[in-house]
Amino acid sequence: MEEKALLALEQKLVEKHGAAQTERIRRGLRQAAERWRAGDGDGAAFAAFAEEHFLSDPASLADTARHLEYALEMLDGHSFEIERELSRFQELDEGTLRPVDPLLGAYSMAAHINEDLYGGKVAFVVLLNFPVATLEQRLTEGKAWSRDEWAMARLAGRVEHRLPAEVLKEIERASSAADRYIDSYNIYMDRLAGPAGPAGFPAGKKLISHWGLRDEIRALYAQKGGLERQRLIARVMERITRQEIPAEVIDAAGLEWDPERNLVRRPGSAAWEAAAREPDTRYERLLAVFRANRRADPYFPALPTHIVRTFERDREIPEARVRALLESVLLSETAKRVGALIRKRLGRPLEPFDVWYAGFRPQSQLDETKLDRTVRERYPAAPAFQQDIPRILAKLGFAPETARFLAERIAVDPARGAGHAAGAKRRDDKAHLRTRIVPGGMDYKGFNIAIHELGHNVEQVFSMSRVDHTLLEGVPNTGFTEAFAFLFQARDLELLGEAGKPSAEAEALRALDRFWSAYEIAGVALIDTEIWHWLYDHPAPSAAELREATVKIARQIWDRYYAPVFGVKGQPLLAIYSHIIAYGLYTPDYPLGFLISAQVEAFVRTRDLATEMERMCRLGRLAPDVWMQQAVGQDVSSAALLQATEAALGRVGG
Repeated sequence: MEEKALLALEQKLVEKHGAAQTERIRRGLRQAAERWRAGDGDGAAFAAFAEEHFLSDPASLADTARHLEYALEMLDGHSFEIERELSRFQELDEGTLRPVDPLLGAYSMAAHINEDLYGGKVAFVVLLNFPVATLEQRLTEGKAWSRDEWAMARLAGRVEHRLPAEVLKEIERASSAADRYIDSYNIYMDRLAGPAGPAGFPAGKKLISHWGLRDEIRALYAQKGGLERQRLIARVMERITRQEIPAEVIDAAGLEWDPERNLVRRPGSAAWEAAAREPDTRYERLLAVFRANRRADPYFPALPTHIVRTFERDREIPEARVRALLESVLLSETAKRVGALIRKRLGRPLEPFDVWYAGFRPQSQLDETKLDRTVRERYPAAPAFQQDIPRILAKLGFAPETARFLAERIAVDPARGAGHAAGAKRRDDKAHLRTRIVPGGMDYKGFNIAIHELGHNVEQVFSMSRVDHTLLEGVPNTGFTEAFAFLFQARDLELLGEAGKPSAEAEALRALDRFWSAYEIAGVALIDTEIWHWLYDHPAPSAAELREATVKIARQIWDRYYAPVFGVKGQPLLAIYSHIIAYGLYTPDYPLGFLISAQVEAFVRTRDLATEMERMCRLGRLAPDVWMQQAVGQDVSSAALLQATEAALGRVGG
């Protein structure tokens, strides 16, 4: 619509609704006009629509907002349930995967919702009547907003960007294909051989990359002969990252594989031989995710890249600030002191895989095979874990009534992959906890992940079913839900009955473990971010070029942030993370989660975790610092993590 016509329409609406509405009319008309396309109608159609749907009566505005809130809950909730049920065949370990299942898993109803809201002009009603807030407004003015004002900001933000359904569907297809690739990326550990023969892993042990391989390195600190197997797993990871792994050993038990020499031996043969490597499938999947998200760029003039959108729209923390938070951990003197303590405890120089050192954890002193037996006996299948949720929550301090309320709204599913938590999108649906259950029952790794996912689920239930506005469902970003998941996961042995209430020394060790975990994953987050910057600088690379760039970036990040602590340069090991391939810049949420969990834990140390967690989760999806101020009285910061770690070092003699 031409500016002259828009000004005339503005004046007409001011005459109708009064001068007090001038600013609202001007803002609403421009918000709607900027997104109105030729297919929506001509200038006369826009004017007629604006005259009919602009609201100035406060009661009508409030009633419309409530009605839209309900409608969006129904749209989002039911479409999410349908997608979840269609993808269950691909995601859950419930039988053989059919060729059609990945196609069903890639189907997305949600991709059409915003387009349909525009097509049916519901989105224009929102834009005419409710303000679209900028990130700066949310971060500054938002500190003084009421709950209703925050809900209205989220309502307008929901339709702020008009992205075609086909673009959303392509993003979903690329992500789904990457998920399928990752979910089937297993290594048969009993088929690995070292320089002196079989590596000695238990028969039938199959580990998914990266989660299972990483957690096996952690478990091996407590096992005799574990060092050589840790070195072997690190070599496996390097072969995967470099795409040097023989294609025939991926998710297959037929061949023996010597990762050091990168040779295979076929059944019945005494000879070791070279085998064709996996094609650059890992990087083809990442490229597909990049290309799909890049198609969205033209529809976000103020947020022109997936990088900017992820940090400023989704995370609501600018990249520069996230980077500064991560570097405050990575470059800290605390990191050097913790590294020196680990070196002392190991009695040897640090090796690159010690980035996953687990010796601060209580389970590191326990035999994981015994933990596996305990867990399998207790949880032979998913229903057994489901039935135990009320006890677990009661052990964490939740009142019996609250524990039952939560348990009734969480469903446990056996996952093909490592597992994840899927929250509900309407009050009457359930959150789903998905964890890997191996043949014979859940093992300790599965239990540890399940407790992590349970932390997500509890947050999801509180922030959906007990929030005052479903428009505020959730927490500020995934770093916040990760914080609660970490708080649960750190108590897994207590919940299993293998440890009592932590002593002061045990709490100190847990603080050290959290710091080391944050230090490790902060580097992964920077690798992930730098890969996306490289992709935007080189928008049409081959998979091979992306592979080489990824390895180079991983080495550079290692040399800057880890070599000063480890004394070893040029390591690409942290590029193993599957999240880098499938989840499009998700990894920065993990270190943010550790920072936030340290702040939350410091706050609840003299308070009741269960009560405070519910209070915090019911704050909903405010801007991160606004949420943190209301939750714990301070902005997102690394100070609590560093302070707790320094205090822990003083206690244990680091």
